[in-house]
Amino acid sequence: MDLLNTLVDKGLRRELPTRDEALAVLATSDDDLLDVVAAAGKVRRHWFGRRVKLNYLVNLKSGLCPEDCSYCSQRLGSQAGILKYTWLKPDQASEAAAAGVAGGAKRVCLVASGRGPTDRDVDRVSETIRTIKEKNEGVEVCACLGLLSDGQAERLREAGADAYNHNLNTSEATYGEITTTHTYADRVDTVNKAHAAGLSACSGLIAGMGETDEDLVDVVFSLRELDPDSVPVNFLIPFEGTPLGKEWNLTPQRCLRILAMTRFVCPDVEVRIAGGREVHLRTLQPLALHLANSIFLGDYLTSEGQAGKADLEMIADAGFEVEGTDQVTLPEHRASGGCGSGGGCGSDGGGACGSVPDVNEPRTDLVAVRRRGAGTDLAPNA
Repeated sequence: MDLLNTLVDKGLRRELPTRDEALAVLATSDDDLLDVVAAAGKVRRHWFGRRVKLNYLVNLKSGLCPEDCSYCSQRLGSQAGILKYTWLKPDQASEAAAAGVAGGAKRVCLVASGRGPTDRDVDRVSETIRTIKEKNEGVEVCACLGLLSDGQAERLREAGADAYNHNLNTSEATYGEITTTHTYADRVDTVNKAHAAGLSACSGLIAGMGETDEDLVDVVFSLRELDPDSVPVNFLIPFEGTPLGKEWNLTPQRCLRILAMTRFVCPDVEVRIAGGREVHLRTLQPLALHLANSIFLGDYLTSEGQAGKADLEMIADAGFEVEGTDQVTLPEHRASGGCGSGGGCGSDGGGACGSVPDVNEPRTDLVAVRRRGAGTDLAPNA
């Protein structure tokens, strides 16, 4: 296809595709899907080889958020039966992080529910960052604490944070349909604060919330303009008890097209398969490694993920290798820009025996609330 040849050439030159070209990727047929994956895979391998960066989430504070984000199981008024607990102590968070590092994670992502941190919260997280760094040599730490006030990003950087995550989630035009308690501009401002503080900025999206192809292209083009080092691509996990609990709009093929489009628009950026890969990509997860160069290991904030051992086996079986702490994630021209050595974080993710499941049927059986790891007495999944 001439389209794919053009996109590969542009990706190798870091040239921005046109909006029509990006939309055309999302509109390709299932018959052309493997060609799309192969083309985007050339761009991925050019900039990142066959390395896969592993990231590990630690949910520092779960549930009881005052914001009304429709996709989130921790939102105001959520009826989802998730774990709810207040701040983990630094030693507890460090212990949880160590499990991920032992499982192969290069980066630990510290996440807390809420609109944004107070100065006391920043002090608390700073102590946690220092504790993790002292006990885990070479580990990178990313914070994801919500909207930042002036000076907070600098304080996190001084404490040893490498990155800060704050996702745009969807297009500016439709943002008000998923959240009313803060604005799209608020999110852009926080990403810019992270940039200005010298942190490696991380910002991504959530697909599957009922958005159009145009919305997806809009948000990915906006991310390209913001220029984060890392772009996590989440696939909505439709939790029962949330406003989007009935939104089952994705197929594995659709997810692959979204990842391919993101890779073409952001060719030299760490593209991460984030929450929801097990629910929506399912058995096509290994193909997605040809598009993205980063994943989360183990569980997510409020839902369970694939077993950590299965993640490692999947990477090896697909012919990829886990990126080591001695390897720089980003291409040299990005890594030397003073924004850290890697990307950030971001997330938040039928049929009876012998039957063939309908790919369009909601797979509620794959949505499992996290009951282990941080905030519990059970061993984590790593």
